[in-house]
Amino acid sequence: MSPITNSAGWQNGYRRVLAWGMAKATEADEQTIKLHDCHDYTTMADLKRSLLGHLQGRVLEIGPGAGTNLTYFPPDIHWIGVEPNLFTHLYIRQEAERHGLKDIELHGQPAEQFPVEDGSLDAVVSTYVLCSVTDIDTTLKDIQRVLKPDGKFVFMEHVAATDGTCTRTVQDGITPVWKTVFDHCHPNRETWRNLEKAGFATVDYQTFRLSIPVVSPHIAGVATRASIDSKTELAHGQSKSRQPTLGDIHDI
Repeated sequence: MSPITNSAGWQNGYRRVLAWGMAKATEADEQTIKLHDCHDYTTMADLKRSLLGHLQGRVLEIGPGAGTNLTYFPPDIHWIGVEPNLFTHLYIRQEAERHGLKDIELHGQPAEQFPVEDGSLDAVVSTYVLCSVTDIDTTLKDIQRVLKPDGKFVFMEHVAATDGTCTRTVQDGITPVWKTVFDHCHPNRETWRNLEKAGFATVDYQTFRLSIPVVSPHIAGVATRASIDSKTELAHGQSKSRQPTLGDIHDI
């Protein structure tokens, strides 16, 4: 067997196991996952219902994994999934059927490649994806490109802890190994900074922690694409955002 064939076989085996693991994760009761230092919500399920339960129209989810979020979407949306791990697609379709989503599209290209026309989406959803994309800034620009004016980008990501904390030291030290083992995931990305400078009309988010070592600090919220009338305002750097101070990105 050639090295190339052997490598491809290993990668397919890894992706198959990863897909199975993500599918098992969909069985977890997110109502039991507690949020710490979160002002408005007490569980992961409560937070996701708030973020996803009101979305309407054409909604693209980047990297849906095995379909963990499908239980939270209204069943009448047109859901478009971009998931490069083809071994997850069967699980996604099963989850969609289980939760009554009938109008779905599923694509297998890299998560950063959106198979839709410019300005055609009411919302884009990303949970635990920006940690692993090759270029966050380019991805955020592409998200704005495919959103309609005033369209919403809904996000939830684990992020870097505050500089100088024990958690941040561990994150920085473990990143080279972590991103190799966990499919390019970077535990030390300051994703909120990229969101704040991306040119959205508003960026509104809150911080919280999970009881998970290394990736405990999280952010979740909604960014709104500028309307057509506000593009001139944004060109002069007058976008509005509300976000906590860096000190609110908690240590464990």
